[in-house]
Amino acid sequence: MTEELLYDKRGDVAWVTFNRPQARNALTFAMYQGVAEICGRIGRTREAKVVVITGAGDKAFAAGTDIAQFRDFKDGEDGIAYETKMDATLEIIERCPVPTIAAVAGFCTGGGLAIAGACDFRLAAANAQFGVPIARTLGNCLSMGNYARLTALVGPLRVKEMLLLAKMVDAASALQAGLVMEVVTDGPALQARAQQIAETLAGHAPITLQTTKEAMRRLQAKIADENIDDLIRRTYGSADFREGMSAFLEKRAPNWTGE
Repeated sequence: MTEELLYDKRGDVAWVTFNRPQARNALTFAMYQGVAEICGRIGRTREAKVVVITGAGDKAFAAGTDIAQFRDFKDGEDGIAYETKMDATLEIIERCPVPTIAAVAGFCTGGGLAIAGACDFRLAAANAQFGVPIARTLGNCLSMGNYARLTALVGPLRVKEMLLLAKMVDAASALQAGLVMEVVTDGPALQARAQQIAETLAGHAPITLQTTKEAMRRLQAKIADENIDDLIRRTYGSADFREGMSAFLEKRAPNWTGE
């Protein structure tokens, strides 16, 4: 693993840690690839019975994709390639035959929320904040798979609040909405509780866990069949997306034109 993505074993539990606390653990393409490779490898080797994904520090689980990753985008086809790559990463996490837990402290936004949403369980520290505020930041969009995953987790109204209103959801609201299964006090309590739940899962019948996970994945996949490449192409190819990137990097409010 690179220094930006840490891996360690605690008994039967594999811990994967996003390690860019100075950047709120913003995700590079290499970090996405690394998580996918770990989950794929564990599926083959069964070197762990549970995977816990978390972020270094207490400020963020992962605050979305690092904006620098978008600088070379030229048109909508780059957006389609990016969302296709994201979907492939998330599918590997979902297809991992062992249970996965996202242990979330601080900000969990954009691509960070996508990864947490692809896990089987989400635990939150009291300071956790969830959201996809792209309507007021970058002006991009999600893949159909991510829209479907979020809708399955919290329902269409909450998804519209998070996407259209760019509304952040705190830990208590996330618990009420069913986005997380538990809220604990702080980072140390989060680590301890995640390990405790992981050890419980590690003692359960592995074939039952695998079958249930795969059945749920197939059920969710049925509502993500619609192709929205035309929408993705238009969004990532827009002047507004380029303006969103520039404004974000220049730390100013974007000037949206709808073009």
